[in-house]
Amino acid sequence: MAMQERIREDAAGAILFDAAVSPQVDVDWFDPEAWQARGALRQQSGGRGGVSIIDTPAGECVLRHYRRGGMVAKLMGDRYLWRGADHTRCFAEFRLLGRIAELDLPGPQAVACRYRREGWFYTADLITRRIAQVRTLAECLASGLLDGEMAELVGALVARFHRAGIWHADLNAHNVLVAPEQLYLIDFDRGRQREPAESWQQDNLRRLRRSLVKLGAAAQGEAAFEEQLWKPLLYRYERTVRA
Repeated sequence: MAMQERIREDAAGAILFDAAVSPQVDVDWFDPEAWQARGALRQQSGGRGGVSIIDTPAGECVLRHYRRGGMVAKLMGDRYLWRGADHTRCFAEFRLLGRIAELDLPGPQAVACRYRREGWFYTADLITRRIAQVRTLAECLASGLLDGEMAELVGALVARFHRAGIWHADLNAHNVLVAPEQLYLIDFDRGRQREPAESWQQDNLRRLRRSLVKLGAAAQGEAAFEEQLWKPLLYRYERTVRA
């Protein structure tokens, strides 16, 4: 189903939503306390993401508040420099997710997003449909479930996105979801569609490799990691990206 963009503006900012998923999205959709008051807040976690699981009229969804990371977070917190509505992090990610859906790639389904502007700055939130029965690739690694077969599936997943020119700004093991039927990529903040090129594609793969190694994939030694996981991943990646 094609995305049906709708925008609701008010004095504080704007809500962008997909009317094909939900014909009405209110301001309180972006307030975890409002969902809690309705008994519809299923889960909430802090940290950089500020993620809540909410039970909405459009189904179970993930509400994510945009937060900065690194040193700049100490100065800016959850604020971003205002450069116009179309340049907000939430509008950009929402529309990229719509493009990903058009390309029939396995990513989260966008439901709604909003920004709230205060002078030179804004804050932002995004709501996507929750993908059920999944583990992150990082969790699979920690549980001893990541083997050569799963590594090949990861390689094919990344290749499909790369072949379509979808660049993921933070390709790591936490942003790959493993479901019983297929794998997904999530968290496309700062991502974009660009001309396929080996330079950025290899940078993406190197980022994923660093993530796996950091999480302990090479605990049995670099040679074992290379042979058992990384070579199968690259093998399927190369076959799929050139298909």
